Amino acid sequence: MTKLRLILVLVAAFLAVFWEAAFPSRWLWTQIDLLPALMVYASLSLNLPGLVALAVCGGLFFDSLSANPLGVSVLPLFIIGFLIFVRRELILRDQPYAQFFLGLAGSAVAPLLTVLLLLTTGHQLLLGWGSLWQWLVMSLGGAVATPIIFFVFDWCERVFGPTRVTETSFRPDREIRRGRN
Repeated sequence: MTKLRLILVLVAAFLAVFWEAAFPSRWLWTQIDLLPALMVYASLSLNLPGLVALAVCGGLFFDSLSANPLGVSVLPLFIIGFLIFVRRELILRDQPYAQFFLGLAGSAVAPLLTVLLLLTTGHQLLLGWGSLWQWLVMSLGGAVATPIIFFVFDWCERVFGPTRVTETSFRPDREIRRGRN
């Protein structure tokens, strides 16, 4: 089941980055980044190597199609995923409100960490009041997308994954001896 989840998450990361690059949002004046929402799902559903694979592949996919230097998005995605991964036993994975707020936090922190990394490496950024609007839209968009991602991946696991067989302790072909021997 873990291999199926990992394959589905990596394919979804590729498709999400491609969708963001191919279809820019004209009416919101910003693009909604789905990678932090995928990192929230992966940190609650995958093991640590799968989480690292998503952070590296998703970050490189995103950086290859954006103006970011190659690899700058990997560390923020990994930090988001690892912080949730460490405390995932305490998180209500199946509750949509928990998914919403984790997606909100992840989608708000990822751009901030990326800007911080870019500023510390000496890149000149265009920051202004429009950046605040973009950050708010990206955060809320990622928060709304996170429960949808959980629903879609749970549906994919039910459809494509193996069915669970429940066995009872009673077998109909079992012989029951009554009386003394």
